[in-house]
Amino acid sequence: MGRNHDYFEMGNLDIFSGRGPCIGGPLCHLNLTSDGSGAHHGWFCEYIEVTSTGPHKECSQTIFYVDRWLATDAPPFDLTVVLDGCLKDDGPRKHGETGAFVVGKQQQQPIGSASE
Repeated sequence: MGRNHDYFEMGNLDIFSGRGPCIGGPLCHLNLTSDGSGAHHGWFCEYIEVTSTGPHKECSQTIFYVDRWLATDAPPFDLTVVLDGCLKDDGPRKHGETGAFVVGKQQQQPIGSASE
């Protein structure tokens, strides 16, 4: 993603990365919030894939299926979604051969998955 990339546009797959202390894994809780700013502030989030790794550490991957709008003008009319698979019986769980943990229900295959 370059300096002029237009994030959060329909049909785009946006990738973000950062550095910080190791969060361990598997990550099982997500709070996704939009600030609601801008002329077209609403956006649909299909899924979020989080990969955590570091020197001499195994890679940990979690896929959160959000599958909803973060908007005040589209159902469910909310700018925040919280997905918690930490305490529920149905999540997180192993998914496929990748060893990723999955929270939420998959509606369709993520971009770049083995079925494409």
